[in-house]
Amino acid sequence: MIKLAELLKNKYPLAVAEKISNMILAVHPSFDVEGFVNHVQLGYDQLELMDRGRKIAAALKVFLPDNFEQAVGILLASVEVAVEQDENNSLASFIFMPHCIFVSDNGLDNFDLSMHALYLLTQKFTSEFAIRPFIQRYPEKSLALLALWAKDANLHVRRLVSEGTRTRLPWASRLPEFIQDPSAVISLLELLKDDTEMYVRRSVANNLNDIGKDHPVLLAEIAKNWLNNASKNRVWLVKHALRGAIKRGEKGALEALGYGSFADVKIENVGITPEQAQIGGSVQVSFELLNQGHKTTALMVDFSIHFVKANGKANPKVFKLKAVELAPNQSLMFSKKVSLKPMTTRTLYLGAHKVEVVINGQNTQLGEFQLKK
Repeated sequence: MIKLAELLKNKYPLAVAEKISNMILAVHPSFDVEGFVNHVQLGYDQLELMDRGRKIAAALKVFLPDNFEQAVGILLASVEVAVEQDENNSLASFIFMPHCIFVSDNGLDNFDLSMHALYLLTQKFTSEFAIRPFIQRYPEKSLALLALWAKDANLHVRRLVSEGTRTRLPWASRLPEFIQDPSAVISLLELLKDDTEMYVRRSVANNLNDIGKDHPVLLAEIAKNWLNNASKNRVWLVKHALRGAIKRGEKGALEALGYGSFADVKIENVGITPEQAQIGGSVQVSFELLNQGHKTTALMVDFSIHFVKANGKANPKVFKLKAVELAPNQSLMFSKKVSLKPMTTRTLYLGAHKVEVVINGQNTQLGEFQLKK
């Protein structure tokens, strides 16, 4: 997420504000283009991506009419003006982020107009962040409207229904009421679980993954129900929704996918190389599994590295391998190389790093490697 934000920030220069001002000028001839751009310019380069969008939205509040209905009318008219793109298409869609923020920041007292504006804007740039304050202030009205939007012909509108109600949407405010009781959100997801578009189904899966962080038993129940007579698309959705729960080794999630039973397997030919690894290098983990049982066994096979933290303790990072079926006496080799280069999301510390295999949620230690400079 950090790298993505930096990439988008670099593609969100002051030229975005200039283009927005020219679009508004085309439908509102009295708009003060020079004053608007100069207002945005102050401190703009020091801001991160989302704050740049907020800066432009705040400037829109200053230079558009004070009347919200008039201001939104001008904004919506301006989005129909053709936007000149550069050859890398770097300003596509994100140029409309300030419009959504403007509606969210200034339209909370005007539910109908604001939701109509977000309905139109989300077809240009997602309103998933902007819609959340309206859901919190007007939960019943918002949920009723979202239920209608779940059947809309536009895929971006349908995706907004799922993405906008995610309890733990990245970069967004939480929805504490739905964290406590997600039943209303689940009712909306039921309307979308067989959507024709992968773009929408992926959002549904991400929403369920969020719900599972607070309600693992409920997530497992939904997964079992949805997998009953499920299409190929829905099976994919459920598996994607369970990815976090599977990494956490939650029994209900594993059982929903058929990997909840004890696996009578023998671990052989373990290799962790090099034993003395270096920061900036890599480590190769390999092992062989032999089915010692008398029947074919379904296995969800992963492994984890317990990365040392600054306080000397260690937390496991799970690496996905594969789901397989092993016949009696059948064996299969597994192997994966893991980079040990420093990352923005993980700081590496020296010391012994334990390695475990995770089979149907059960952890067994494979060995360890030493991480050195």
